[in-house]
Amino acid sequence: MNNIRWVLGIEYDGSNYAGWQVQPQVISIQEKVEYAISQVADHPIKTVCAGRTDKGVHAYEQVLHFDSDACRSSFQWRAGINSYLPSDVVVKWVKKAPENFHARFSASARTYHYYIYQHPVPSALRASHILWEPRQLSVSSMHQAAQMLLGEHDFSAFRSQKCQAHSPVKTVYCCEVKQLSDGVIVMTITANSFLYNMVRNIMGVLLSIGRGQQAPETMRSILASKSRQSAGVKVPAHGLYFMHVAYPAWLEADQYIEKYLF
Repeated sequence: MNNIRWVLGIEYDGSNYAGWQVQPQVISIQEKVEYAISQVADHPIKTVCAGRTDKGVHAYEQVLHFDSDACRSSFQWRAGINSYLPSDVVVKWVKKAPENFHARFSASARTYHYYIYQHPVPSALRASHILWEPRQLSVSSMHQAAQMLLGEHDFSAFRSQKCQAHSPVKTVYCCEVKQLSDGVIVMTITANSFLYNMVRNIMGVLLSIGRGQQAPETMRSILASKSRQSAGVKVPAHGLYFMHVAYPAWLEADQYIEKYLF
């Protein structure tokens, strides 16, 4: 029997993992997922994901693909894989994919959210899922600064040292900061792809602007500097969520639908 390429949408809480990618001597999400799929397929499975997330980063809809000649329906794959996964990792959907589909290279855009809880007192229930900020932030200043990132730019100023990307040039299609209910602030950013720690580094600058430590126009000069030293400190991972990947229309998931988690 010929191999069939399958594509999965996965949600996970990254709190207890060293990130998506398999690494020696630590627990990764990929390790858990590949083990679960292999049990259902009854043969070893290797996966490819749309975007590798770091330690502590969460995902609302990570996308991956794998190949198998096992005779399973979409329902059987989803139910079977979930039965082997821990409770903080869940397969949301499974679809057959064309043989030339690639979870990473077929993607045209990715969307991330970063959440901040602005309140004098931290949240005990959401401590590992949202960044606490006790000071009053200027959401309008943060949003104004975020608009300076739109378009194609060299994002070297927001590129961490461990980044292995061939080029620092990326295209940002959307970057906005909104005030939601109950003191929650969210940054939504969509780009063709991202550099290592790019979103967290951008959020670090936006946070300093929101606190009044820098003017919104500073974002433009930091971007133009192409120097990581000019961008300051990155924010913690636990407020970051991989939300959506845009693909060709056959996947029926290529249009980002605005959804907030808090």
